[in-house]
Amino acid sequence: MSAITQRPQAALREVWGETMCELIEQDPRVLVLDGDLANSTKADRVAERHPERFFEMGIAEQNMAGVAAGLATVGFVPWISSFAVFLAKRDLDQVRMVIAQTKLPVKLAAHYSGLLTGFTGKTHQSVEDLAVMRAMPNMTVIAPADAVECRRAMRVANDVPGPVYFRLTRDPSPIIFEEGYRFELGRGVVLRDGRDVALISTGVETTRALEAADVLASEGIGAYVLHLPTIKPLDEEAIVEAAERTGAVVTAEEHSILGGLGGAVAEVLSERMPTRMRRVGIRDRFGESAPNDALLEKYGLDAAHVARAARELLEVTR
Repeated sequence: MSAITQRPQAALREVWGETMCELIEQDPRVLVLDGDLANSTKADRVAERHPERFFEMGIAEQNMAGVAAGLATVGFVPWISSFAVFLAKRDLDQVRMVIAQTKLPVKLAAHYSGLLTGFTGKTHQSVEDLAVMRAMPNMTVIAPADAVECRRAMRVANDVPGPVYFRLTRDPSPIIFEEGYRFELGRGVVLRDGRDVALISTGVETTRALEAADVLASEGIGAYVLHLPTIKPLDEEAIVEAAERTGAVVTAEEHSILGGLGGAVAEVLSERMPTRMRRVGIRDRFGESAPNDALLEKYGLDAAHVARAARELLEVTR
């Protein structure tokens, strides 16, 4: 067991539920609209403590997006709560037409993102949502790495004047940031210094990038770890700096390698700093139902696969 996995853990959905209650108590504009998943997403915390600010919309995500847009036009800041697979797919037309095009401050709390969704299988796993949402004009896209960053990023997202896609995971994951951590929209965070290879990651996959850096360090390889909590706007300067320092870049994400973080980093480097790189992610396939560790290993997302990608890249760059 690595030092990272031995750290205290917390589920982002639990933190989201508690922080939503705090935001409601501090900001009279904030409302929560739920798509009949409050028990799973922890929006039920809001329903229990602030029922007047909670609206159960049922299994009708398209209508929920439209209602949220209407509420936003009269001064509210609605948070839509559902699974990522529904918010990025089922109601996509409504999100595009009445939220993104109009730049309304609707926040999409996209729970159960990625592969680790509690044995729900491919129908409930969203591994293409970053590609969809970062291509959406006017949309801000955030994927926090842990409970501390989730809490800080929610407060920033709440005040963004336009729509935000906020990517959340289901199960507990290691806490990597100290309580004094400050989240800055559009800014990457350097978590480890190194000169041999850069590991660039987002969301909870960053914990596995840190584990991979530990593995590589034991082999004498210095990994520079850059966490990008904001996929859009993207910290291009931080990406270029990572490439300049190492000359080799590995991206890692619990998402398809098509159009997600890896694609975004490749776009930046191809234009500004051509650099050899590898993309660790889901390779153009749907997921399946299985235990978390089995899924991470089979789909090549665990720390061992991140470290392997770094070694293979170094073999062709040295």
